[in-house]
Amino acid sequence: METNPFSLAGRTALVTGGATGLGFAISKCLSRAGATVVAAGTRTPEQAAGDLAGLGPGVAYRRFDVTDAGGARDFVAGVGEEFGTVTILVNNAGVHCKKPIEEMTPEDFSRVLEVHLVGAFALTRAAVPAMKAKGGGSVIFQASLTSFIGQPFIAGYSAAKAGILGLVHTLASELGASGIRVNAIAPGWIETPMFHQATDNDAPRLAKILGRIPMKKTGRPDDVGMAAVFLAGEAAKYINGVCLPVDGGALIGF
Repeated sequence: METNPFSLAGRTALVTGGATGLGFAISKCLSRAGATVVAAGTRTPEQAAGDLAGLGPGVAYRRFDVTDAGGARDFVAGVGEEFGTVTILVNNAGVHCKKPIEEMTPEDFSRVLEVHLVGAFALTRAAVPAMKAKGGGSVIFQASLTSFIGQPFIAGYSAAKAGILGLVHTLASELGASGIRVNAIAPGWIETPMFHQATDNDAPRLAKILGRIPMKKTGRPDDVGMAAVFLAGEAAKYINGVCLPVDGGALIGF
């Protein structure tokens, strides 16, 4: 084991959706742990530059739409040629659709699965050969509390997040002997702009959320970022096929 088992020095990480929200926090924390980080997203480099500027030269941005499954291999290969073999892949990119089932179209449902599941599968498939050649790697999927519990009006999102658990279990079983660990993170209620939009003017909803969390507080984006640092590195070298809730105990709370 390294002197510092939490160090990611010399590693290249690819983080989808890595320039905004929880993806930004993951990019930041992986970079601070020593990794070279490539944040991927659908915004232009000019749009992403301002957000990533403060993270320093260890974080780069490359434009890629995860629904371009046919382009995944070329994209991952290009990142590897430019920055070094990707041995940390964080499948974080996501979209949301909140509608009652009568209003949610099959196209709405499929679009969510296309990003969360099909796109993540395609990128993982593209990254695996080089990871095997390198002797191993870490693949991290962004799951959710909705991987485990029901919430109304998000049928596509919850189906995708539950599907991620099956994908993690299968790939962990399939790739473990090659030194590739596959795990997931399930964020709980985290202080993001989206969270504040949903709760700042809805005191009953906020009270209901806090009432479920044994720690009686919401999480910070870096809590999710540091969980990714842990799962990516040597400190978690014997952890494979798990979903780590980062939720203050909400899954087991009353």
